[in-house]
Amino acid sequence: MKHLAAYLLLGLAGNTSPSAKDIKKVLDSVGIEADDDRLETLISELKGKDINELIAEGSSKLASVPSGGAGGAAAAGGGAAAGGAAAVEEKAEEKEEEKEESDDDMGFGLFD
Repeated sequence: MKHLAAYLLLGLAGNTSPSAKDIKKVLDSVGIEADDDRLETLISELKGKDINELIAEGSSKLASVPSGGAGGAAAAGGGAAAGGAAAVEEKAEEKEEEKEESDDDMGFGLFD
């Protein structure tokens, strides 16, 4: 990841095809040691490709992956959800209290 970040920084600075030496220089400037094998793999994979196109392609692929639920819907209705959450908490507390009462007599309910 650090190699890719350095590659992208160089691309933003105007270097459209950074070399291994360029990337090592960026990493050395912040005290990070470059891994030559990973660096060569990265450069060979990205050689001749436009970074902006790769980012756009990756973004479209990520957009098609399910994100694991309705997290966005809950965030959108934050005000309404907060009011509903308090009611749910109250109901949960009532149920817990009922449980505690039944635990006192071990669930037999002899004196109900």
